[in-house]
Amino acid sequence: MSVARPAVVRFACFLAICVLPISAGMPLDDVRQYVHDHRAEILQEFRELLSIPNVASDTVNIRRNAHKLVEMLEHRGVKARLLEGDGPPVVFGELSVAGAKRTIAIYVHYDGQPVDASKWNNDPFSPTLRDPANGGAVLPFPKPGDRVDPEWRLFARSASDDKAPIIAILQALDALKASGHPLTANLKFFFEGEEEAGSTHLDKLVMQNRALLDADVWICADGPVHQTRRQSLYFGCRGVVSATITIYGPDRPLHSGHYGNWAPNPAMRLAKLLASMKDDNGRVLIAGFYDGVEPLGEVEKKAIRDMPPSDTELMREYGLAETDGRGRPLAELITEPSLNIDGLRSEYVGPEARTIIPAEATATIDMRLVKGIEPEQQLARLIAHIKKQGYVVSEQEPSREMRLKYPLIARVTSSQGYKASRTRMDLPIAREIISAVTRASGRPPVLIPMLGGSTPMAIFESATGLPQIGVPIVNHDNNQHSSNENLRLQNLWDGIEVFAAIMTMD
Repeated sequence: MSVARPAVVRFACFLAICVLPISAGMPLDDVRQYVHDHRAEILQEFRELLSIPNVASDTVNIRRNAHKLVEMLEHRGVKARLLEGDGPPVVFGELSVAGAKRTIAIYVHYDGQPVDASKWNNDPFSPTLRDPANGGAVLPFPKPGDRVDPEWRLFARSASDDKAPIIAILQALDALKASGHPLTANLKFFFEGEEEAGSTHLDKLVMQNRALLDADVWICADGPVHQTRRQSLYFGCRGVVSATITIYGPDRPLHSGHYGNWAPNPAMRLAKLLASMKDDNGRVLIAGFYDGVEPLGEVEKKAIRDMPPSDTELMREYGLAETDGRGRPLAELITEPSLNIDGLRSEYVGPEARTIIPAEATATIDMRLVKGIEPEQQLARLIAHIKKQGYVVSEQEPSREMRLKYPLIARVTSSQGYKASRTRMDLPIAREIISAVTRASGRPPVLIPMLGGSTPMAIFESATGLPQIGVPIVNHDNNQHSSNENLRLQNLWDGIEVFAAIMTMD
């Protein structure tokens, strides 16, 4: 009589199978040699792509990016076209292989976060190569045959998030073709141009083109590798919904000497409102904020326990004397809902400060979501909390009559947001990908139940019901979403090998 084994035991056996010794893969030896011999050419192609501005609201340049990507795919023999909708176009490509064992679909986004060039050390769209070991000295881009240090970093918007995976994927195709190694999978490419703007139009576009999206697995090539620099895979990601809150004071700025102690200060009120949302340990105090969370299974809990520790080193790296969460590890905390203040704005500070009572104060917050919590649900909880603090909430700019009638007014506008996604970690296709990545990396990847950041993979999950597995390649310290975004070159070289291994896995 067979006896059912606990899920955690089955997962341990599953991992043991994944990390059995793997015969030396000649394709990867050849890919590694190709990368070594073509580093200058790889960086030149990357440089050209990064030089095209890619903020989603810049429709002209977004289309330049899209057409460039179609050209790059077609150069590799990929049948590529634009999928048009109400927002930026999606670049879609298909590459069919005789005798393919499976179909792999790969998601990447080609748009990037907005930039404030004044906070960068170089023009965000003039890719710059720097040497961290030499005080960040600027380096010339290498010519064929030049030495290239794998620790050098390439600085530009989207150098890591998310154009690096595009180059890694395309160069993996080049390396395999040049070395005569056939693909074992049909490939589909889905490059989005609105992810950093919330993927507002993606849901509709995906549903309109659902027939194109069939595959054995969807790979999301967004996000960083584990903080220990080990290659990682993730099997889910948090969703997100953002909100902008504006609090009002006098209808124009007032002299703080003449009117201080009399006219309410909206910046102070906003600060108090935001402070009411979290306790000193980072726990969100909004009623119902954690209700409905779908708990992790034993397999996922074991994966968290097995992750290499990194918190102490990260605290040193980021200059932190303490962290939120009462000492709980980062790997555990990012599986829970969160609330973050992205930024605050009222009036000028520092040398440009003026002694005034501001007319209004604004904050933008993001709320990360997990399975069991919908974007609209969390937004409703936020608004209920604001009302509980005595505010009248409006979606529109308040009229003069409204400002005279109500002492506390909060204007709240929000993004559409998207849900969290989660895929079982013990699926056969997961085992195959873990094995392929192990072959490329030389050791098993770090398995992450849920990425702390957000991707729109829940949209694909809802539309197709197919497994979604994240294959990140970029360095964790890449200044993602911030100024001086960068990519460590070794991560790019490793990423090419990882994708080549997945494209040729048994």
